[in-house]
Amino acid sequence: MHGTTAAPAKVKRSRKSFWLKQLHMWHWMSSAVSLIGLLLFAITGFTLNHAAEIEATPKSVERAAQLPPALLARVKPDDASDSKKPLPADVAKFVGEKLEMPTAGDAEWSIDTVYLALPRPGGDGWISIDRETGAVTSEVSSRGWIAWLNDLHKGRNAGPVWKWFIDIFVLACVVFTLTGLVLLWMHSRHRKSTWPLVAAGLVVPALLAIFFIH
Repeated sequence: MHGTTAAPAKVKRSRKSFWLKQLHMWHWMSSAVSLIGLLLFAITGFTLNHAAEIEATPKSVERAAQLPPALLARVKPDDASDSKKPLPADVAKFVGEKLEMPTAGDAEWSIDTVYLALPRPGGDGWISIDRETGAVTSEVSSRGWIAWLNDLHKGRNAGPVWKWFIDIFVLACVVFTLTGLVLLWMHSRHRKSTWPLVAAGLVVPALLAIFFIH
């Protein structure tokens, strides 16, 4: 009789031990993956919250070039209406080498100008080509490394690779928090303050949002 009752208890303990090991493994793996990202996002959350108090002195670099006649013919005005399309490959190569700037992406073609916007994290940039004279002008501006980190936090003008990184980072954070929540639940019997603290983490922000955000 004693052996009969002991077997289910042993199976239960074995199952609990298995899930504890799995949860601890996924919890520490997701925390390792998201550790640096969480730290950076926490810091940039602070800098974004105090953006108006953190002074930044924008710096701009202007450059100029001149299209040779053969390339000028590639951008000469025509009867086509305003459109958006990439620079011709040979024009893009020449301009990129002369100005030391990227030239990928769709440019805005108007009757007299080709304008390529080059926004980037922490700054801005553009290239303009006069379709009559072939004069090329450009400007690159930077608001500093704090603005750069802030824009990475928001995913602003950071490109598709960074967008994918944020998605993967979010998934790691979700795994980290959910496995942490289950671990809290499994250990809460011996830690009486667990659920009051979890509830406070929900209730305090909710009350602040209800009463102080208008």
